[in-house]
Amino acid sequence: MSFNGWLQLFLPAVLVFVTAKPLGDYMYRVYTGKPTLLGKLFGAPERLFYRVIGTDPRREMRWTTYAFAFLMSNVIGFLLMFAILLAQGVLPLNPQGLAGLTPDLAFNTTMSFVTNTNWQAYGGETTLSYFSQMAGLTVQNFVSAGAGMAIAVAFFRAFRRRNTQAIGNYWVDLTRSVLYVLLPLAVFISLLLMSQGVVQTLASYRETTSAIDGAKQVLALGPAAFQVAIKQVGTNGGGFFNVNSAHPFENPTPFSNILETWSILAISAAFPFLFGRFVRKFRQGLAIFIAMAIIYLVGLVVVYPAEQAAAPTLADTGISQTQGNMEGKEVRFGIAPSAAWAVSTTVTSNGSINSQHDSYSPIGGMIPLFNIMLGEVIFGGVGVGINGMLIYAIIAVFIGGLMVGRTPEFLGKKIQAYEMKMATLYILFAGFGLLIGAAISAAIPDGTSTLNNAGPHGLSEILYAWSSVIGNNGSAFAGITVNTPYYNTMLGVGLWIGRYLSILPVLAIAGSIVAKKRVPESAGTLPTTGPLFIGLLDGSVLLVGALSFIPALALGPIVEHLLLRAGKLF
Repeated sequence: MSFNGWLQLFLPAVLVFVTAKPLGDYMYRVYTGKPTLLGKLFGAPERLFYRVIGTDPRREMRWTTYAFAFLMSNVIGFLLMFAILLAQGVLPLNPQGLAGLTPDLAFNTTMSFVTNTNWQAYGGETTLSYFSQMAGLTVQNFVSAGAGMAIAVAFFRAFRRRNTQAIGNYWVDLTRSVLYVLLPLAVFISLLLMSQGVVQTLASYRETTSAIDGAKQVLALGPAAFQVAIKQVGTNGGGFFNVNSAHPFENPTPFSNILETWSILAISAAFPFLFGRFVRKFRQGLAIFIAMAIIYLVGLVVVYPAEQAAAPTLADTGISQTQGNMEGKEVRFGIAPSAAWAVSTTVTSNGSINSQHDSYSPIGGMIPLFNIMLGEVIFGGVGVGINGMLIYAIIAVFIGGLMVGRTPEFLGKKIQAYEMKMATLYILFAGFGLLIGAAISAAIPDGTSTLNNAGPHGLSEILYAWSSVIGNNGSAFAGITVNTPYYNTMLGVGLWIGRYLSILPVLAIAGSIVAKKRVPESAGTLPTTGPLFIGLLDGSVLLVGALSFIPALALGPIVEHLLLRAGKLF
């Protein structure tokens, strides 16, 4: 492990940390209606959209109305995209003549993109037309990401306001998320990616002749750059091509790799600072950011050495292992950038890849899996990640309140039975959905017949699949074939559980918090901006994760690591 390797590992993180606060400050201006440079450009389209859908941007909503608007936008998006995928064969912009998807695959894919998961049970270049990629997938990349951002902003308002029922207007928050944040960043990033060689064309696939052996090869093309940009910055993750950002037409150079890694984290890392601005307490946002960053950085320093280490089963073969575990990794990038991406994409709900996680060492693969199992609250998806961390903050102050015998408070709002019930549901829905789904799949032929690996690694593949859909991540241990009626249907249900049964408790808490009066701080109030709170917050995240998932991990990657040291392979 060289200095250059550590530099490549931490460089994207440093760039993220540098841009987090300025981006958070900009988003605060967007969501509070303050003037921005883009206001003159997008002001008229924004007002036109409100008139078209018939909403008054000045009229705010109760949490139930906000939740209904969110769900209805998702239902409409689901129906439109489902129809596009089924009718793909007769729709335009299909130069390869690809047929419509089967109903189970169309259901799974549509649910995946509507929920901001982008789980892919198909190969993009062999399954989807340009029209489906643009009008279906790319549109939902914007809308699903914007919806998550809107939910977070509504949650923030609940802590800022008092003695009211209004938490904002969903359509305004969604529109501003897309127009003023996601769209400008996606355009800027796509232009940079095109400069590096990422393809953006409506031309048909091109047949070429290899200069080495004269063999014929078909090069898949398409309008990839713009979809790659929004898949990253919106923490969507769905690749235009089957191997995602390991494909040279999606991620051709070291610069594009750094840019895409930064894009994964950029908005999510800015949300703690946006929260600090909303509650008028910069140190509160900074404390949450630090709590997230600590777990993220620990993941980096575990995965990189695990992948750089020599494989014990190859020790006696004479094969040089100075480059580490290069199986499943692009030689264009190597170990450190691959490890940085693997951790970054799983502490968020991004799920894109530049290497195959199934080929990682047991410990190197366990950290991305555990990141997802924690609910991706370590930065998390755009908007929904900070929501999860605030749920854990509520749990942390509740535990702290029990220790000192006081009613717990967070930012001047008392945390009472209703908030704790909703926080508990938030945790339980994810854990039960993941573990029960994985247990069923591991126990029946439909779940195990498509595994390509036996033993603990096969269990890890099932655990990863269910963790990915419940956590709205979308990455996979690719040794399991999931394009089957069983997995398309069951994982589609998991996608629904992971998205909606986590967002609804958050909005319910927002509706309760916003109606409370503000309690002045006193000598007995637990400080929530210092090292004690940061430690309590991270401890709550890891404790809940350990109690819920360590037994399953012990049967998967942990026992595989021990058997690997003894020379046993799966």
